[in-house]
Amino acid sequence: MEKVLGLKEIMSVLPQRSPMLMLDRAQQIDETHWTAFKNASMDEAFFQGHFPGHPIMPGVLQLEAMKQLAELAVRDRLDPAGKADVYMKEANKVKFRRPANPGDRLKISAEILEVGADSAQVKTSIATASGVASEAVVSLGVRSIDASPAALPCDFNEYDKTDSVLMDISRVVELMPHRFPFLLIDYVSSMEGDRVIAVKNVTGNEPIFSGNSKLQVLPEAILCEIAAQSGCACVLARPENAGKLGYFMAIEHAESVAPVYPGDQLIIDLILPPAKSRFGRGGCEMRVDGRTVFKINLMFAIVDA
Repeated sequence: MEKVLGLKEIMSVLPQRSPMLMLDRAQQIDETHWTAFKNASMDEAFFQGHFPGHPIMPGVLQLEAMKQLAELAVRDRLDPAGKADVYMKEANKVKFRRPANPGDRLKISAEILEVGADSAQVKTSIATASGVASEAVVSLGVRSIDASPAALPCDFNEYDKTDSVLMDISRVVELMPHRFPFLLIDYVSSMEGDRVIAVKNVTGNEPIFSGNSKLQVLPEAILCEIAAQSGCACVLARPENAGKLGYFMAIEHAESVAPVYPGDQLIIDLILPPAKSRFGRGGCEMRVDGRTVFKINLMFAIVDA
């Protein structure tokens, strides 16, 4: 068995920092298996906004913990010089099976399936004392940490907030329980039939950007949450769902196409057909200045409050 990595050793390998560092201790078991622990404490900021009075660890932060253990397991092979950014290129078969709450201890497991010259695939899961909480197959890629935006953001356009937007932030918080620091959309621009357009104006003042010591980009797990919250606002606005809650259940497939930087206007374009039961599915494409940056297919549940 390999040496146990404490927080100092983990931080010497991973670029993640508070509030986005999701591992407390880790150990390599053998050539393909790693285990880590993360203690969920009420002192963590995300519990204040997810949700007030009913704290639950966001599923996407469980996904981020799985991604970070996968990164810890393969970083020496993908980036032996330690000069690149190892990011979540794809996430598949992501299932959120049970909640994690303050006081829970999360045991994160990773099995390396494949490692290539510039990519790796790792099977991951998280368990608490109550059982399996989440699982995913994570594909990692490598990109330069020298990348930066090539131009100023686009000028004012049809998606900018005006008095005619469908839902401003006041209406969004009426529908959803999410609050700072885990409310991640700014407004819903329009809804026409099954199609929803929401907007997130990304700024470097957000706490998330203090969570990476190498590259100031939105983590892919957070992009998954932005898609889920956009869909949640739409679904809960439908008359038949008045007073209900939306829960993120699964990610069938998510793919990062390009990084999202501070200063970007993120357009979230979803197709959300009405659910025939309490479960529903949706597809989402995110764009910046007309360029696709992220794609995701997700599943959600609508439950009584």
